[in-house]
Amino acid sequence: MDKLKKFNKICQDIKTLKIQGAENVAIAALQAYHLNPTRKAVKKLISLRPTEPCLRNALKFAQLSPENVSKAIAHFHEVRDIIARYATRKIKNNIIIFTHCHSSTVMYVLAEAKKQGKKFIVRNTETRPLFQGRITSKELAKLKIPNTHFVDSALRLALKKADLVLLGADAITAEGKVINKIGSELVCLVADRYEVPVYICADSWKFDPATLYGTVEPIEYRSAKEIWKNPPKETIIVNPAFEKIAPELVTAIISELGILAPEVFVTQVKKAYPWMFKNEDGLY
Repeated sequence: MDKLKKFNKICQDIKTLKIQGAENVAIAALQAYHLNPTRKAVKKLISLRPTEPCLRNALKFAQLSPENVSKAIAHFHEVRDIIARYATRKIKNNIIIFTHCHSSTVMYVLAEAKKQGKKFIVRNTETRPLFQGRITSKELAKLKIPNTHFVDSALRLALKKADLVLLGADAITAEGKVINKIGSELVCLVADRYEVPVYICADSWKFDPATLYGTVEPIEYRSAKEIWKNPPKETIIVNPAFEKIAPELVTAIISELGILAPEVFVTQVKKAYPWMFKNEDGLY
C-alpha cells in the first residue's frame, strides 16, 4: 500500500471511530502526517473530528520540526505513565470506582493499580449508542478486575455507593470546563449529590488554547442513524457525542502536570507548553 492510500485509510478509520480515544486519534494523525507532511493533510486531519484539541495540538507540535512526530508520540506514552503514577495514589484497597464510556488513560490507571496489588471493584455504564462501555468491561475482564456493568439509565444506582469517579476527557477549555462523552456531566451531578470525588485523567495536550481567545470548543453531533435507523418522520433524533462538565463539579484534573484544580491546571499548561499558544504569526 502506497503512502497516500495509507494516509487515506488512517483518515477513514479516525472518521468512522475505528480509532477511538483522544490520544489514539492523535497518534494515528501523527502517523498519517508523517506519511503526508503537508498543510493540506493537516487541514484534512483536523476536519475529521471536531472535538479533538489533542489531535490539533499534536499536529501543531509536529509542524515545528521534522523530528517532532516521534517526540509527540513519545510524549503520549511517557505522560500515560506519569498520570498513572499520580492517579493510583487515589485508589485505595477495597473501594468502588465508577467510570463512564471508555478512556484509554483511565484503563491504564486501573491496570497499574492492579499491578500494584490493589483490590477494587469497577462499576461502569454501557454508553449508548455505540456501547463504548462494553470495551471498558471487556478490558477489565482481561485484567481480571471485578466489574459491574449497568444500563445508562441506572447510572444513579451504579454511582451512589461508589467511592471514586475516574473519567477521561476529550477537551478542556480556558474556563476549566471538561468536555467528555455525553452523560459525563450527569455523572458528575450525581457524584456531587452523593459527595463522591470526581477526577479527570487526561493528558494536558487536551487543553484547547483557542478557547482563551473566544473560540468555542465545538461539540460533535453524530448521525441520527446511530440511535434509530428508521424512526417515525415526525421524530427528531439528537445525537451529541460529548458534553461540557462545569469545573465546580470536578475535584481535580490529573495530568502529567500534577493533581490540579481546573483553574490551576489551565495556568500550568500555559507555563509548560508555550508553543501551544502560538501560530505562524506568533499569536494564537
